[in-house]
Amino acid sequence: MTLVNTDFTAAAEAEFDAMIALRRAIHADPELGLHCTRTSAKLKASLEGLPLEIRDSKSTSGFVAILRGARPGRTVLLRGDMDALPIHEETGLDFASATDGKMHACGHDTHSAMLSAAARILCASQASLEGTIVFMFQPGEEGHHGARFMIEDGLLDDPVPDAAFALHIWPTMPGGQVTSRAGALLASTDALNATIRGRGGHAAMPYDAIDPIPVACQAVTALQTHIARRIAFFDPAILTITQIHAGSAYNVIPETVELKGTLRTLSDKVRAEGKAAFERIVTDVARSADCTAEIRIDQGYPACKNDPRAVALAADISRDLFGADAFVEMPSPIMGGEDFAYVLQRVPGCMAFIGVAPPEEATPETRPGLHHAKMTVHEEWLTRGVALHCAFATRFLASGWE
Repeated sequence: MTLVNTDFTAAAEAEFDAMIALRRAIHADPELGLHCTRTSAKLKASLEGLPLEIRDSKSTSGFVAILRGARPGRTVLLRGDMDALPIHEETGLDFASATDGKMHACGHDTHSAMLSAAARILCASQASLEGTIVFMFQPGEEGHHGARFMIEDGLLDDPVPDAAFALHIWPTMPGGQVTSRAGALLASTDALNATIRGRGGHAAMPYDAIDPIPVACQAVTALQTHIARRIAFFDPAILTITQIHAGSAYNVIPETVELKGTLRTLSDKVRAEGKAAFERIVTDVARSADCTAEIRIDQGYPACKNDPRAVALAADISRDLFGADAFVEMPSPIMGGEDFAYVLQRVPGCMAFIGVAPPEEATPETRPGLHHAKMTVHEEWLTRGVALHCAFATRFLASGWE
């Protein structure tokens, strides 16, 4: 199978300077959450004058830009996220964050800039396109459910995509390499909260109190035992307690202990079992020690599941564009999360990762990774992401899943 247009790499290289200027402007001015208004304005300015129909999200600063080809046909969605993280940047870059405590440490600045460049290239081919391309510029990926809000706003309803693709940079992977896998790619991401309540008192007289701290410790141990002994390893779950808060002085037994953590799973079945187990175990352990427990589970992203046809298409395109070794199949899922999962619940498609380590880096796995204050991107590899977006769209519009 041949690509509809084989000069996407050259076209991406021609867009390099504009793309990098946009990426650096976004990087230097990071925004958090669902309302990244300055970032959206930068992206819309980069698309100005193109034959695109812009539709704004009502509940976020996100928007979609719709390119209708000269003839009707299939519809494909390409997504780029735009929000940053609450991290103080330590890269020392000339274009480092100018806002203390905010940083593009997950590459969303590159994702939205690559998508903007792809839009400019594909708009130039409008006359030869058969079908529609939806460019989804989305805020609120970092725990804020931005994709879900945009879907609820109806931005994927007209036209309804037949396929969806997203790219995510990976700083600890060899530069230019593309990877993904069929089925579960990333995990669900539920947040766990529990308050164990005993009876406070003097630390020297624990028999007159009901100390909730050892009870909390027992609950944590029981939770880990449940994961190790009750969850099948071929349908895994990770339950990690990341915070324990209690007490105000060395000689005071506190009234309460707060536990916080995360549950990560790859299937709906184990996800439901894990949430039920958290509530049951913490409640029963507390009750056994004459304590009470208040449980709250904040629903996170669902597991991100790739359609096998979309992964096969992405693999073929990567090899066609960049050589036989360009695509490497991921051996196992990653237990991080992504709200592109909401899109993939409605539309068959896939997310793929692209390595952005410097070409001379012999051990890219040792570089600062995603969500690290020193994470950096070798920008030359971003042209591959642009070319991939263009090829994903045109190949699917022309041939579907063939």
